[in-house]
Amino acid sequence: MSDVLEQLAATLQTRRQADPEKSYVASLHQQGLNKILEKVGEEATEVILAAKDCAPGAAPDALVGEVADLWFHSMVMLSHLDIDVSKVTDCLAQRFDISGLEEKSSRSR
Repeated sequence: MSDVLEQLAATLQTRRQADPEKSYVASLHQQGLNKILEKVGEEATEVILAAKDCAPGAAPDALVGEVADLWFHSMVMLSHLDIDVSKVTDCLAQRFDISGLEEKSSRSR
């Protein structure tokens, strides 16, 4: 897993137990899974909109920022469900030697 994702996962774990009045992450956990899922959905929509607005050759800053927000909130969701982010990165690593079409068709079996 990348150092950035490892550092973020560790920070999220620490902040999960923080004071919700002082930590955005703690406040999300306090509000529960539905609020976290709402944020993931909101960020996914913002990624789609930013991608539609990202013209070829234009600076992708808005899209990159929205993807970062989506990854962040997805990691908060995983943390809330006690799923280590390394499970996701391991899953991605296992797919390197499999074509996308093969991997997708194997899911329906």
